[in-house]
Amino acid sequence: MASAFPLVGKCHLLCGGSMQLVASRGPGSTPTPSSGTSSELPLSLRLVQDQLQKWIRGNVSACGSSVFIFDEMDKLHPGIIDAIKPFLDYYEQVDGISYRRAIFIFLSNAGGDLITKTALDFWRAGRKREEIQLKDLEPVLSVGVFNNKHSGLWHSGLIDKNLIDYFIPFLPLEYKHVKMCVRAEMRARGAAVDEDVVTSVADEMTFFPKDEKIYSDKGCKTVQSRLDFH
Repeated sequence: MASAFPLVGKCHLLCGGSMQLVASRGPGSTPTPSSGTSSELPLSLRLVQDQLQKWIRGNVSACGSSVFIFDEMDKLHPGIIDAIKPFLDYYEQVDGISYRRAIFIFLSNAGGDLITKTALDFWRAGRKREEIQLKDLEPVLSVGVFNNKHSGLWHSGLIDKNLIDYFIPFLPLEYKHVKMCVRAEMRARGAAVDEDVVTSVADEMTFFPKDEKIYSDKGCKTVQSRLDFH
């Protein structure tokens, strides 16, 4: 049975790369150009919204199962993303085009502090991070990004009208996860896993909060460069 509206998800991370809009058009399709950074956006908000709508409309008309990924939503000017609201709403078609099979994914650093707070509360209560459920974070993230002026979804109709299906949190990485990253990188390089090296690289990373030092400041981002020196 076909969905009555597109699948929409928002993923929250503690750190990320440059903002870009990416469309996947399926096997054998031609590449779709991505947008530039927020600093390159035209001055007219309405013009940007019009360009975004045309870009999405063109891709979905070519492939109804297009997947759109919006990276670093927190760097997007508030209000721009509301241009896609008609495509996510409960309409059979918009201007003769159905968006019911399209998938929209928003990646954001916004809400990272809320995720960390929840994870830390569980840790301080002696509970495992595996016990954290989506229901423990989804309502907090929804309200948090809606009220965050730097989330890209500040007072957005996408949240206000409940058009985002899932808010997916990425929990901060602990010491044991950093060691897993080191092992994975060593295997990727075709090297034997040396646990002394794994521990050494993990020990070089910085962790927070200041007192407990549980979570890696940079996730696993610097593992590759640090491993080069071992």
